[in-house]
Amino acid sequence: MSELVCDPAELRELFLFEKLTDAQLAWLCRDGRVELLEPGLAFREGEPATCFYVLFDGELRLTKLSAGTEIELTRTDHRGSYVGAWTAYLGDRADQHYTATMYITRPSRFFVLNAETFAAMMREWFPMAVHLLEGAFFGNRDKHERVAERERLLALGSLSAGLTHELNNPAAAAVRATSGLRERVAGMRHKLGMMAQGKFTPEVLVTLVRLQEDAAELVAKAPELTPLEAADREDAIGDWLEEHEIADGWNLAPNFVQAGIDVDWLERVAGTLEGCTEVVFEGAIRWLNYTIETELLMNEIADSTTRISTLVGAAKQYSQMDRAPFQVVDVHELLDSTLVMLNRKLGDGIALVKEYDRSLPPIPCYAAELNQVWTNLIDNAVYAMNGSGTLTVRTYRDGVCLAVAIGDTGPGIPADVRRRIFEPFFTTKPVGEGTGLGLDISFRIVVNKHHGDIEVASEPGSTVFTVRIPLERPAEAE
Repeated sequence: MSELVCDPAELRELFLFEKLTDAQLAWLCRDGRVELLEPGLAFREGEPATCFYVLFDGELRLTKLSAGTEIELTRTDHRGSYVGAWTAYLGDRADQHYTATMYITRPSRFFVLNAETFAAMMREWFPMAVHLLEGAFFGNRDKHERVAERERLLALGSLSAGLTHELNNPAAAAVRATSGLRERVAGMRHKLGMMAQGKFTPEVLVTLVRLQEDAAELVAKAPELTPLEAADREDAIGDWLEEHEIADGWNLAPNFVQAGIDVDWLERVAGTLEGCTEVVFEGAIRWLNYTIETELLMNEIADSTTRISTLVGAAKQYSQMDRAPFQVVDVHELLDSTLVMLNRKLGDGIALVKEYDRSLPPIPCYAAELNQVWTNLIDNAVYAMNGSGTLTVRTYRDGVCLAVAIGDTGPGIPADVRRRIFEPFFTTKPVGEGTGLGLDISFRIVVNKHHGDIEVASEPGSTVFTVRIPLERPAEAE
């Protein structure tokens, strides 16, 4: 790099400065400088923006980091092209870092102003323009933040409603099972009273206790039956109970079937109790039925409370409650927690297909914010399918990145819309149903915060959003 003489007349030839006065051009030459830059790196994305560059002659190339790879944004030799600290006049309220990386492709001459000098020039010479630019910049930013905050609150409300609905089902099941369990325990106490009155001999009591343990073990190992298989077994057991003069045996048969008990097992029970009176035999059968019902109800309570615990765990994973904002996590845990939170929106008409590559390593990321990305993409996919279709969530390795592909079988996104879907406030949803910020927020989280990439491929019947997150945190992001 070498510094050259600044000529006010040459400055006037640049479109940025053609309307300035002679005094202003002299001021620029006094406080600015002309530099000759050799081919190579001029400045890197993310570094403090210290200078404002205007091209006299030569060529520059601008790149931006995306998913661990530098993507070329532009290559130009246009005289007067400007880059660098062009928002310095906005002060500390705006991010004052280079938003791209600049390479020089051949020896090039630039007019260069320090950021502080450029800011002072703008405020002194163009105060009205600065005020207008500040209003546009900060007004749009404030509007964006306010609407984005509202969208997050709306999403939170929707997820909370869905979570409440999901929690209500197992909670209600647990309440019903608890009530039923209370009735069965009362029945068992009644049978214990009969035993205490001497209607069962000690030998029969020992046998009943052993049969009770056997029945409890059978409940734990009960096989899954098809509806046809279950109906056939219920008929067979109902007939057997009727033959043995067990009153209301058809109401007992489903419980025995659900417990995995068949006619052969009941025959062994009958053989064990051979010689007992009809009263004792029927009492033993009903005692076993109470045991089975008690085990089944306790299983239902256990399943319901486990479901509640799983939902609460998914909610904590989704919100990343009590966890550091930046952490190393398994992306599949994030995806699963998001799917649990959105389960109610899927309904019965949307089939979920998960194609996870479990060999993928954990990734460094802002977990809660990635969950917001998955929420936006899955919610949009569900909306596009209008209650019927297939939602596919796939993970795989793509070079130095972990890729997450979320696809739907909706009507697709027209080409003219695809070009604008990541623009803030652009939406194809009816008024009141979308703010147009979901994909914009997702883009910012993936690209700006995680140095990743997000893209979409769409045709009728297949739309796939692919998010790529670097497997390792880029050094400049530390």
